[in-house]
Amino acid sequence: MNIAIISLGCPKNQVDADVFCHALIKAGHQTVADPAQADVIIVNTCGFIQSAKEEAIENILMACQYKQQNPNLKVIVTGCLAERYKNQIIEEMPEVDAVVGIGSNAALPAIVERLTAAGAGQIESYGPKQDMQLGGARVISTPRHYAYLKIAEGCNNRCHYCAIPLIRGPLRSRPMEDCVAEARWLAEEGVRELILVAQDPTAYGEDWGKPGAVCELLDRLNEIEGIRWIRILYAYPERISDEFIAAMVRNKKVVPYLDLPIQHCDDTVLKNMNRRGGRREIEDAVNRLRAAIPGITLRTTLIAGFPGETEEQYSELCDFVKTMRFDRLGCFAYSAEENTVAAKMDGQIDEEVKQRRADHIMELQADISAACQAAKVGKTLECICDGVDDETGMYLLRSQADCPEIDGNVLTPADTPLETGAFYRVTITDSDTYDLYGYAEEKLED
Repeated sequence: MNIAIISLGCPKNQVDADVFCHALIKAGHQTVADPAQADVIIVNTCGFIQSAKEEAIENILMACQYKQQNPNLKVIVTGCLAERYKNQIIEEMPEVDAVVGIGSNAALPAIVERLTAAGAGQIESYGPKQDMQLGGARVISTPRHYAYLKIAEGCNNRCHYCAIPLIRGPLRSRPMEDCVAEARWLAEEGVRELILVAQDPTAYGEDWGKPGAVCELLDRLNEIEGIRWIRILYAYPERISDEFIAAMVRNKKVVPYLDLPIQHCDDTVLKNMNRRGGRREIEDAVNRLRAAIPGITLRTTLIAGFPGETEEQYSELCDFVKTMRFDRLGCFAYSAEENTVAAKMDGQIDEEVKQRRADHIMELQADISAACQAAKVGKTLECICDGVDDETGMYLLRSQADCPEIDGNVLTPADTPLETGAFYRVTITDSDTYDLYGYAEEKLED
């Protein structure tokens, strides 16, 4: 069968799609980029916040529209939205042929076979969440020079605004040998930048009774030949121990970049969110990181308009943003998610007010980001080439400060041919709010 896979949401969800894509290919199917050419469309959904749910529903409806030109087309919905809203999808979208929970992803080849048999009706398949595959053979859907390595599934943090534990279940750390083996395979396939993802990588190993195991994992990954950069996403500030910082410092392949999702700075709001630390712990983590790793790029995310957030607490958050000067920052209006503690709290804030607060923080951050970028003009940075921008015709590169698909780019003229996946020294000549501009001076050897 020709199978089109539409994967939405975070890199962790993309890794899940890479695993079941490999299983489908092994079963004799082939993938196609154009859904119009497909016999089966699989929509791997996100269901984290309202905007993600809306995007997922739009893509499901779009996939079903292809049935108008191909009545035999089968549409399968899996991922977080399918796990969370199976009854609604089945009842409200009868044109969907199968709804598959995350615990049944391994059964997708068999489900495809059942759907293509004569007389097959709508299929529901829901295995236990713990049956969700932590790893396994996969394809590499990213450009070949970088890849995501999922080191854990689920989360034990139980933040009151977050539905992830409801969807993905408790923390399950992937065996270290399994992580290392996949990283070696990725390196053999040409991956140069390894990006570690989990709901909370700093919690890796806690479910084994071995907190801080991520430090040993970094030591092991640093030894792998072929990997040049190791990037860590979503490190919780409460778990930024001195041992973790030391592991970042001693493992030279770990780039000086960290994503710290702090969500707020006011102690009362953080307590209401069920976050483990307060403002002092956040500032301490940031200060220790900046002292130990000069020039480190710190990214964070914030929530504006959490239930009960007063104008004074919001004003404190604005001052915090201006004082801390994170290199990268995203602020989101609070989204009340069903069956979470926060959705039932008193003090829910008007949507317009929440969005106004979030937009204002992003305006504050734009000035900070522009200043951070301008400070790099005149410097020479090590960058990896991601290819050519179709719109401008310029080469798109990234420095160690730039995570793919999240941060900005380093753009260089196309007058000198550059090799995708290769590393270059780039002298920065100009900047804007999020991007840098310069000239590639020298290709770096392995």
